[in-house]
Amino acid sequence: MPRSVIAKLFYGSLIAIVAGVVLVAVAGAIAVGSSSLTMDGRDVVGVQAPFGWAIVVAAILAALVLFAGSIAQLVAWIGALIETAPLENKAWFIILLVAGLLGFGLIAMLVYLLAEPDPRRAVSPMDAAGKVVAADAR
Repeated sequence: MPRSVIAKLFYGSLIAIVAGVVLVAVAGAIAVGSSSLTMDGRDVVGVQAPFGWAIVVAAILAALVLFAGSIAQLVAWIGALIETAPLENKAWFIILLVAGLLGFGLIAMLVYLLAEPDPRRAVSPMDAAGKVVAADAR
């Protein structure tokens, strides 16, 4: 999986997770504030009116978005592991693997995507003056 695809998948899933969290928070605040839920102490024992059911549906949709975002994060992490495994320097592979298994995969992926240059991208050779040397001039 190319690194650009990994980055798009990772950042897209971050946006989905944030959107899901915001939607859950908004739906919960509206449900509690509008008295659409019948409470018995801390337990919800009923939902009143169609508006209450709309809030429940919104919360379920938010949970599905969070789940999809989490799966996309996992796919991006696995893609990054596959991308770094064949490299000679195994440092990024080990960092991503260990951090992901210990629960710090989000931080490791952010650092990997922001700090690590793409090792497979071709770098054009330059002469002493800083001008790009053509391939046939070498």
